Amino acid sequence: MTDGLGLGNAYGATLDRIKGQGGERSRLGMATLMWISHAERPLKPDELCHALAVEIGSPNLNTDNVPSIGTLIACCQGLVFVDKEASTVRLIHSTLQEYLLAHPELFGTPHSTIAETCLGYLNSQQVKALSPSLPPDFRKVPFLGYSSLYWGVHAKRDLSDCAKSLALKLFDDCENHISTKFLSYRWCNIDFNEPSLFSGLHCASIFGIDEFVAGLVKLEGYDVNKKDCLGNTSLTWAARRGHEGVVKILLGRDDINPDIPDNSGRTPLCWAGIYGQEGVVKILLGQDDVNPDKPDKLGRTPLCWAAIHGQEAMVKILLGRDNVNPEKPDKYGRTPLYYAVDRQHEGIIALLHSRKATARSTG
Repeated sequence: MTDGLGLGNAYGATLDRIKGQGGERSRLGMATLMWISHAERPLKPDELCHALAVEIGSPNLNTDNVPSIGTLIACCQGLVFVDKEASTVRLIHSTLQEYLLAHPELFGTPHSTIAETCLGYLNSQQVKALSPSLPPDFRKVPFLGYSSLYWGVHAKRDLSDCAKSLALKLFDDCENHISTKFLSYRWCNIDFNEPSLFSGLHCASIFGIDEFVAGLVKLEGYDVNKKDCLGNTSLTWAARRGHEGVVKILLGRDDINPDIPDNSGRTPLCWAGIYGQEGVVKILLGQDDVNPDKPDKLGRTPLCWAAIHGQEAMVKILLGRDNVNPEKPDKYGRTPLYYAVDRQHEGIIALLHSRKATARSTG
């Protein structure tokens, strides 16, 4: 592909020049390319510069180590530029991204390295000292947002022993750590002045890291049914995010309650249906203590919410249950069929009509 255009050889030659710089310039150049090509979203210049200054294992952030964006661009020999309109650092062309991903040997273990860097940043004394109830000054901690939201995404892809140790250290005081505020705001839209009540198990379940969840549920003092600020249990988070492995681990606990509603009355099954997590829905429906027709505070059942969100596969699964009433109205007197018609979900309308016709013929 890129080789056919002559770009593959050009990129390879430029990478050789970057490595040939030697010392710190070579390290910064290759590290910059690794971060840009493997990050979950485009990085701002300050985010990238501060990420490259993190020393794994050091308890403190040393701002003297932060390179300038000009230095990084120079070290990359023309392969990187700052997109001024988007205020992000980017590769010069999409074919370079393809080339870098096609040559994994260039960076060793990028995802574990990024996870370790994020966790090292979060475990630093400067970050741990931040108040969890006040918005931070991002000029002082520009890498805080990315590291909070994505350390687990990278760790899930490649979990090193170092990342395990750093994550467990973070979990020791998870509820009072500012990083949980980013997770609660991202997924719950909770303001900083409200406590997130996230535990380490909540975080591990959100990211879907089976190994962490399996280890945490065995620790004394961990309540598998603990709720966060919105009433979400760890099972609720795993269900809505579609992490089937975590769901199975949690359901393997004798003390788990798989049908706990959140503050709005929605159960893990309801959330899995809303987000179209078919595998999780099937797992939960295999539990005797899960009520597939449980209404929330608005009187809306999992079937109703699946119809509202156009989740046709979920509707089909739920309609296959004898203990699901497809005509149950919510507190406003509106049925799943009403919402399907209102939102023009033709496939769901057909399924509901079919179930209705079947019920009449067998009634």
